[in-house]
Amino acid sequence: MTKIKLCGIKSEDDIKVINEVLPDYIGFVFAGKSKRYISFDTANTLKSKLDNRVKAVGVFVNEDIENIAYLVKNKIIDIVQLHGNEDESYINTLKTKINVPIIYAYQIKSKADIKSVKIDTDFILLDAGAGCGETFDEALLEGFDNEYFLAGGLSIDNIKKKIMKLHPFGVDVSSGIETEGKKDAAKIRKFVSLVREVDNDRE
Repeated sequence: MTKIKLCGIKSEDDIKVINEVLPDYIGFVFAGKSKRYISFDTANTLKSKLDNRVKAVGVFVNEDIENIAYLVKNKIIDIVQLHGNEDESYINTLKTKINVPIIYAYQIKSKADIKSVKIDTDFILLDAGAGCGETFDEALLEGFDNEYFLAGGLSIDNIKKKIMKLHPFGVDVSSGIETEGKKDAAKIRKFVSLVREVDNDRE
């Protein structure tokens, strides 16, 4: 089954739809420059209303490790996603502070980017950019046989085709389930339904 991550969750209305469709993961964005940024307090409130079958992922860009540890310790997030320039030393230090899975995001713009991917975290995510809504050249993934989350430009218009062609471990969507910058309940329902349709067809 293809794992589903719905990222950039910001409101209690979003959570209501999440609890209805039950994706595997949601993403809280803590990167200050993102239009989808939420505060720790807001994330805490949203997490308290989230169905416990859905795991909350904290998305960070070069964040202070102590802040990440705080969110994990207080059970505001269940998984950590690193989307900046965090190096091996940073990751190793982070692992001494937390005991939850880590997703490392790679921006894929060339074959060299694919070759630079290291599998030293629990999961990897391949993205065209940090929330830019663009897809990358699928040909870059030829010969890449590690499990990964696919992100970047996914939508209700292309998700079935992407899964059938690339067979990712999981899919991560944000702008593709929005209308005018806000999460769209109908698009969320449709996106999740389409992913599950593909999985059912393959069984």
